[in-house]
Amino acid sequence: MTERGRAAAIVAAVFVVDRITKAYIRSSFSAWDITPVIPRFFNIVHTENPGAAFGMLSDSAGLWRQLFLIAISLVVMVVIGVMLWAPHRSGLHESTLLRVGLALVFGGALGNVWDRLFGGTVTDFLQFLFGSYEFPAFNAADSAITVGAALLVIDLWRTRHHESPQPQT
Repeated sequence: MTERGRAAAIVAAVFVVDRITKAYIRSSFSAWDITPVIPRFFNIVHTENPGAAFGMLSDSAGLWRQLFLIAISLVVMVVIGVMLWAPHRSGLHESTLLRVGLALVFGGALGNVWDRLFGGTVTDFLQFLFGSYEFPAFNAADSAITVGAALLVIDLWRTRHHESPQPQT
């Protein structure tokens, strides 16, 4: 399989897993239902998030917020798409870690923008608790974006570390 094919497979896998898990949550749980999986640590909770990550912008005007979040997502997806499809044009090195990270971010962004375009909100359902702190609910797409971003940071660090001149002794 080509590098493009692998990236497309990752994007497709993230998108399909995201769609299936969100469809299951929407069909099996009422809004705001909380189902403890590991008591006092992990819940399944069905929420519909009109905002961005962690509920940011959820209090903003509906249409403006939707258009803004969709536009930002589409711009990010176009940039990442160009980087994945034509890395020689983007000036980026051919790194497996970089390509996997970008594909994960693209797949996650696609899953969430799909929700915004066709539902107006993003379905979130995974919630972790740490003592009295409740981490905001998130979904499979958010997880892919987070893991992808972490891989991009690791790739950047590795690239910079290997390219930096070694101290002379």
